[in-house]
Amino acid sequence: MTFGFASSPAVPLPEPPASAELYADSAHRLARMLEPAEWSAAGIPLLRNPRDVVSGLHARHRPAPGTAVVAVLDPDERLRASASFSRRATVTDGWVFRNALLAQLRRIIPHDLRRRTPVRTAVLLYCRDGDARWTQEDGAWMWGLRDACTLHGLRCGAYVTLTRDGWQVLGEGRGGRRPSAGSQPEDLAAVDPPTTRTGGAASDVLRRAAAR
Repeated sequence: MTFGFASSPAVPLPEPPASAELYADSAHRLARMLEPAEWSAAGIPLLRNPRDVVSGLHARHRPAPGTAVVAVLDPDERLRASASFSRRATVTDGWVFRNALLAQLRRIIPHDLRRRTPVRTAVLLYCRDGDARWTQEDGAWMWGLRDACTLHGLRCGAYVTLTRDGWQVLGEGRGGRRPSAGSQPEDLAAVDPPTTRTGGAASDVLRRAAAR
C-alpha cells in the first residue's frame, strides 16, 4: 500500500520561485565540474614533454584569452589533429563545454568507439585571463573534456591553462613561463618532434646490426 498526497485538480500548483530555479540550475552546474584533486585521482595520463606540446599548439593556433585549443595525440605524443574555437557560452557549465569540444572532435578526427582500449589522447589548452590558480571555469572544462573523450572513444589527457604568467598543467603542478598568453609563437620547426624514420638509411643500419 502506498501513501501520498494528491493535489486537487481545481487548485493549480504554485509556480516555483525564481530563486529555487536558479539554485537548482547552479547546483547542476557545480556537479558538472572537477576539482584538481578529483582530476589527479582520475588517472589522467601525464604528458612526456608538456612544453613541446604547449609550444606546438601555441605556435599553430596563437590563442588569445577566451580561446580553447583541443588536440588529439597518438601514442607517441605526435599531434594528429587540432582545432581552436572561442568560448561563447555565457555560463560556466561543463555540459555546454562538453558539447563544444565534442563538436570539434567530430569535425577533425574519426571516433575510436569500436576499439576496446583508446589509443589516441585528447588534450585541451585553454587561454584565459587571470593567474594560473584553478577556477570553477577550469573545473567545467575538465568535466567537459573527460566526457567528450568518453563519447568519442579517446583517452582523456591533460588540461593546460595559458595565462599572462605562462602555462600550467592543472592537477600535475608542471608549468613554465613560456609560452604565455602574451608571448610570440615559437618557430614550428623548432618545437615539432622529429619524424620517426622507418626506411632508407635507418633500415640499412638495423639490417647490418642484425646480420652481425
